[in-house]
Amino acid sequence: MTGGDTDAPASPARTIPPRELSVWALPGIPEIAAGDNLVALILAAAAARPLMDGDILVVTSKIVSKAEGRLVRAEDREAAISAETARVVATRNGTRIVENRLGIVGAAAGVDASNVPAGTVLLLPEDPDRSARILAAGIRAAGPHIGVILSDTIGRPWREGQTDIAIGAAGVRVFDELEGTPDSAGRPLAVTRPCLADEIAAAGDLVKGKTFGLPVAVVRGYADAVGPLDLPGARSIIRTSETDMFRFGSDEAYAAGFAAGLNAVADTESSRS
Repeated sequence: MTGGDTDAPASPARTIPPRELSVWALPGIPEIAAGDNLVALILAAAAARPLMDGDILVVTSKIVSKAEGRLVRAEDREAAISAETARVVATRNGTRIVENRLGIVGAAAGVDASNVPAGTVLLLPEDPDRSARILAAGIRAAGPHIGVILSDTIGRPWREGQTDIAIGAAGVRVFDELEGTPDSAGRPLAVTRPCLADEIAAAGDLVKGKTFGLPVAVVRGYADAVGPLDLPGARSIIRTSETDMFRFGSDEAYAAGFAAGLNAVADTESSRS
């Protein structure tokens, strides 16, 4: 199956693991500047090992940001972080965990000062799902029916270290919807919903690394997850405020609760007087 999406219906949820998963980085992608054609560069890099229908590309969001001209002047990185912040979640020892304008919760709002000229910072793509769709559509137009995930590195609550997650996705089913499917004992699964896009993003990072200059990985063996470009993107992974049980850091939640308690006492005393 090649070309457009008219004959590519969304795949059903995976119920058996793939027999084999292959992951490798594409060599030869140069330093990216604003206006560079990422589709052409990725296809050229893949020439020695051509892409196939069902492959999933994991693309480091930094090269997308650079190609889209998201490098901005910022003598003060903290000011740039504030400009990208929609809500402060927690602050510890000068580190701010915030919800950025994309709804992603993480350190420094995704503002990156590494591997960029002094006095500048790199912002995340303006719309990562749209950027992923543009890449996927361009590569599909050249033949292979692939999916695209844009990845970024992030920390997690309760766990040390960082991992890559999907901040943009196109033509890839981002969840494995396993609710109702039987487990090995025949009992129906109740809430099992693996975030397939994040798992694939993390797999791609194992071969891309952080310092090797390899910003694009190919994941082969998950063709059942590749479908139309109008599948829900990575934005659908983000919890809404109604379902987010951890809207604030522990100190911030305590302070808010304490302040609310003082206000309630003051209101009670005022009503008695």
